[in-house]
Amino acid sequence: MLEKNFSGFNLETGTDEAGRGCLAGPVTAAAVILPHNFEHEFLNDSKQLSEKMRVFLKPIIEQHALCFSVTHLHPNEIDEINILNASMKGMQECILKLQHVPEFIIVDGNRSLNAKLGLKNTFGKQFSLPEIELLKSIPNQSIIKGDGKFLSIAAASVLAKTYRDEYMDQIHEEFPMYNWKQNKGYPTKEHREAIRKYGTTKYHRMSFRLLPDQLELNFE
Repeated sequence: MLEKNFSGFNLETGTDEAGRGCLAGPVTAAAVILPHNFEHEFLNDSKQLSEKMRVFLKPIIEQHALCFSVTHLHPNEIDEINILNASMKGMQECILKLQHVPEFIIVDGNRSLNAKLGLKNTFGKQFSLPEIELLKSIPNQSIIKGDGKFLSIAAASVLAKTYRDEYMDQIHEEFPMYNWKQNKGYPTKEHREAIRKYGTTKYHRMSFRLLPDQLELNFE
Protein backbone atom coordinates (compact mmCIF):
# COMPACT_ATOMS: atom_id res chain seq x y z
CA MET A 1 0.00 0.00 0.00
CA LEU A 2 1.30 3.44 -0.94
CA GLU A 3 1.62 6.24 1.59
CA LYS A 4 -1.31 8.64 1.93
CA ASN A 5 0.46 11.85 2.82
CA PHE A 6 3.90 13.46 2.85
CA SER A 7 3.43 16.87 4.41
CA GLY A 8 0.72 16.45 7.05
CA PHE A 9 -1.53 19.00 5.29
CA ASN A 10 -5.06 17.89 4.37
CA LEU A 11 -5.02 19.61 0.99
CA GLU A 12 -1.89 17.94 -0.33
CA THR A 13 -1.76 17.62 -4.10
CA GLY A 14 0.11 14.98 -6.04
CA THR A 15 1.11 15.81 -9.60
CA ASP A 16 2.73 13.87 -12.44
CA GLU A 17 2.96 13.75 -16.24
CA ALA A 18 2.86 11.23 -19.08
CA GLY A 19 4.27 11.17 -22.60
CA ARG A 20 7.59 12.88 -22.08
CA GLY A 21 9.51 10.48 -24.29
CA CYS A 22 7.04 10.38 -27.18
CA LEU A 23 7.71 11.54 -30.73
CA ALA A 24 4.13 12.71 -31.29
CA GLY A 25 1.24 14.06 -29.29
CA PRO A 26 1.10 16.14 -26.13
CA VAL A 27 2.81 15.75 -22.83
CA THR A 28 -0.08 15.40 -20.39
CA ALA A 29 -0.03 16.43 -16.75
CA ALA A 30 -2.47 15.79 -13.92
CA ALA A 31 -2.90 16.94 -10.33
CA VAL A 32 -5.04 15.21 -7.70
CA ILE A 33 -6.09 15.99 -4.14
CA LEU A 34 -7.35 12.84 -2.43
CA PRO A 35 -9.35 12.73 0.81
CA HIS A 36 -7.28 11.69 3.82
CA ASN A 37 -9.19 8.38 4.13
CA PHE A 38 -8.78 7.31 0.50
CA GLU A 39 -7.06 4.03 -0.22
CA HIS A 40 -7.13 1.45 -2.98
CA GLU A 41 -5.18 -1.78 -3.07
CA PHE A 42 -4.52 -1.64 -6.82
CA LEU A 43 -3.49 2.01 -7.16
CA ASN A 44 0.17 2.32 -8.10
CA ASP A 45 2.53 4.03 -10.52
CA SER A 46 0.68 3.91 -13.85
CA LYS A 47 3.73 2.32 -15.53
CA GLN A 48 3.32 -0.68 -13.22
CA LEU A 49 -0.34 -1.16 -14.15
CA SER A 50 -1.96 -2.76 -17.17
CA GLU A 51 -4.04 -0.61 -19.49
CA LYS A 52 -7.14 -2.43 -18.25
CA MET A 53 -6.31 -1.59 -14.63
CA ARG A 54 -5.61 2.07 -15.44
CA VAL A 55 -8.97 2.36 -17.19
CA PHE A 56 -10.60 0.66 -14.18
CA LEU A 57 -8.98 3.06 -11.70
CA LYS A 58 -9.63 6.29 -13.63
CA PRO A 59 -13.33 6.75 -12.67
CA ILE A 60 -12.61 5.63 -9.09
CA ILE A 61 -9.99 8.37 -8.73
CA GLU A 62 -12.26 10.96 -10.36
CA GLN A 63 -15.22 10.01 -8.17
CA HIS A 64 -13.37 10.03 -4.86
CA ALA A 65 -10.86 12.87 -5.36
CA LEU A 66 -11.60 16.15 -3.61
CA CYS A 67 -10.59 17.67 -6.96
CA PHE A 68 -8.39 16.89 -9.94
CA SER A 69 -7.28 18.51 -13.19
CA VAL A 70 -5.60 17.43 -16.41
CA THR A 71 -3.66 19.51 -18.95
CA HIS A 72 -2.28 18.71 -22.42
CA LEU A 73 0.74 20.68 -23.68
CA HIS A 74 0.96 20.26 -27.43
CA PRO A 75 3.96 19.78 -29.74
CA ASN A 76 4.27 23.43 -30.83
CA GLU A 77 4.73 24.45 -27.20
CA ILE A 78 7.01 21.48 -26.45
CA ASP A 79 9.20 22.43 -29.42
CA GLU A 80 9.41 26.04 -28.24
CA ILE A 81 10.20 25.63 -24.54
CA ASN A 82 11.60 22.03 -24.57
CA ILE A 83 10.04 18.89 -23.14
CA LEU A 84 11.34 19.26 -19.58
CA ASN A 85 9.97 22.78 -19.23
CA ALA A 86 6.73 21.73 -20.92
CA SER A 87 6.31 18.86 -18.45
CA MET A 88 6.75 21.21 -15.50
CA LYS A 89 4.51 23.87 -17.01
CA GLY A 90 1.79 21.28 -17.54
CA MET A 91 1.87 20.39 -13.86
CA GLN A 92 1.87 24.08 -12.90
CA GLU A 93 -1.20 24.64 -15.06
CA CYS A 94 -2.93 21.71 -13.38
CA ILE A 95 -2.33 23.23 -9.94
CA LEU A 96 -3.94 26.49 -11.08
CA LYS A 97 -7.00 24.64 -12.43
CA LEU A 98 -7.78 22.78 -9.19
CA GLN A 99 -10.99 23.73 -7.39
CA HIS A 100 -9.12 23.90 -4.08
CA VAL A 101 -5.86 25.77 -3.56
CA PRO A 102 -3.37 23.17 -2.33
CA GLU A 103 -1.61 23.62 0.99
CA PHE A 104 1.29 21.50 -0.21
CA ILE A 105 2.34 19.89 -3.50
CA ILE A 106 4.30 16.69 -4.03
CA VAL A 107 5.81 16.26 -7.48
CA ASP A 108 7.11 13.10 -9.10
CA GLY A 109 10.75 13.52 -10.11
CA ASN A 110 13.74 15.51 -8.93
CA ARG A 111 12.86 19.05 -10.01
CA SER A 112 11.05 21.74 -8.02
CA LEU A 113 7.61 22.60 -9.35
CA ASN A 114 8.52 26.30 -9.17
CA ALA A 115 11.44 25.98 -11.57
CA LYS A 116 11.22 28.44 -14.47
CA LEU A 117 7.87 29.95 -13.64
CA GLY A 118 6.37 32.36 -16.16
CA LEU A 119 8.28 31.36 -19.29
CA LYS A 120 7.52 33.73 -22.17
CA ASN A 121 6.29 31.62 -25.04
CA THR A 122 4.25 32.00 -28.19
CA PHE A 123 2.04 28.96 -27.70
CA GLY A 124 -0.13 27.84 -24.83
CA LYS A 125 -1.12 29.50 -21.59
CA GLN A 126 0.64 32.63 -20.39
CA PHE A 127 0.83 32.87 -16.59
CA SER A 128 -0.31 36.11 -15.00
CA LEU A 129 1.69 37.65 -12.16
CA PRO A 130 -0.95 36.63 -9.57
CA GLU A 131 -0.80 33.04 -10.86
CA ILE A 132 2.99 33.04 -10.60
CA GLU A 133 2.83 34.42 -7.07
CA LEU A 134 0.24 31.80 -6.09
CA LEU A 135 2.41 28.98 -7.37
CA LYS A 136 5.43 30.42 -5.57
CA SER A 137 3.46 30.61 -2.32
CA ILE A 138 2.63 26.89 -2.16
CA PRO A 139 5.37 24.74 -0.62
CA ASN A 140 6.31 21.75 -2.74
CA GLN A 141 8.58 18.75 -2.63
CA SER A 142 9.92 16.71 -5.53
CA ILE A 143 10.07 12.98 -4.79
CA ILE A 144 12.09 10.61 -6.97
CA LYS A 145 9.84 7.72 -8.06
CA GLY A 146 7.06 9.38 -6.09
CA ASP A 147 4.43 7.76 -8.28
CA GLY A 148 5.36 4.46 -6.67
CA LYS A 149 5.41 5.88 -3.13
CA PHE A 150 2.41 8.20 -2.61
CA LEU A 151 -1.23 7.64 -3.50
CA SER A 152 -1.91 11.14 -4.82
CA ILE A 153 1.07 11.08 -7.22
CA ALA A 154 0.09 7.58 -8.35
CA ALA A 155 -3.46 8.83 -8.95
CA ALA A 156 -2.12 11.76 -10.98
CA SER A 157 0.04 9.37 -13.01
CA VAL A 158 -3.00 7.23 -13.82
CA LEU A 159 -5.08 10.23 -14.91
CA ALA A 160 -2.26 11.71 -16.98
CA LYS A 161 -1.67 8.39 -18.73
CA THR A 162 -5.32 7.54 -19.40
CA TYR A 163 -6.26 11.02 -20.63
CA ARG A 164 -3.23 11.07 -22.91
CA ASP A 165 -4.00 7.60 -24.25
CA GLU A 166 -7.55 8.72 -25.04
CA TYR A 167 -6.19 11.74 -26.91
CA MET A 168 -3.81 9.57 -28.94
CA ASP A 169 -6.68 7.20 -29.79
CA GLN A 170 -8.63 10.19 -31.15
CA ILE A 171 -5.85 11.55 -33.37
CA HIS A 172 -5.12 8.00 -34.56
CA GLU A 173 -8.38 8.27 -36.53
CA GLU A 174 -6.94 11.27 -38.39
CA PHE A 175 -3.57 9.63 -39.16
CA PRO A 176 -4.07 5.84 -38.82
CA MET A 177 -0.85 5.02 -40.70
CA TYR A 178 1.22 5.83 -37.58
CA ASN A 179 -0.81 3.41 -35.40
CA TRP A 180 -0.94 5.80 -32.45
CA LYS A 181 -3.83 3.77 -31.07
CA GLN A 182 -1.26 1.13 -30.19
CA ASN A 183 2.10 2.92 -29.80
CA LYS A 184 0.64 6.16 -28.32
CA GLY A 185 3.34 8.19 -30.08
CA TYR A 186 6.32 6.44 -28.50
CA PRO A 187 9.42 5.80 -30.65
CA THR A 188 8.63 2.23 -31.67
CA LYS A 189 10.18 0.75 -34.79
CA GLU A 190 6.75 0.77 -36.46
CA HIS A 191 6.19 4.45 -35.65
CA ARG A 192 9.59 5.48 -36.98
CA GLU A 193 9.09 3.44 -40.15
CA ALA A 194 5.80 5.27 -40.70
CA ILE A 195 7.56 8.63 -40.26
CA ARG A 196 10.18 7.58 -42.78
CA LYS A 197 7.48 6.50 -45.25
CA TYR A 198 4.83 9.19 -44.78
CA GLY A 199 6.74 12.10 -43.27
CA THR A 200 5.62 14.12 -40.25
CA THR A 201 2.28 15.55 -39.12
CA LYS A 202 1.17 18.55 -37.07
CA TYR A 203 1.21 16.22 -34.05
CA HIS A 204 4.92 15.34 -34.28
CA ARG A 205 7.50 17.03 -32.08
CA MET A 206 9.92 18.54 -34.55
CA SER A 207 12.55 19.25 -31.89
CA PHE A 208 12.90 15.50 -31.25
CA ARG A 209 15.08 13.12 -33.21
CA LEU A 210 12.26 11.47 -35.12
CA LEU A 211 14.48 9.12 -37.12
CA PRO A 212 17.83 7.51 -36.35
CA ASP A 213 20.76 9.10 -38.19
CA GLN A 214 21.17 6.18 -40.55
CA LEU A 215 17.59 6.55 -41.78
CA GLU A 216 17.92 10.31 -42.18
CA LEU A 217 20.92 9.75 -44.44
CA ASN A 218 19.03 7.36 -46.69
CA PHE A 219 16.74 9.96 -48.25
CA GLU A 220 19.03 10.83 -51.17
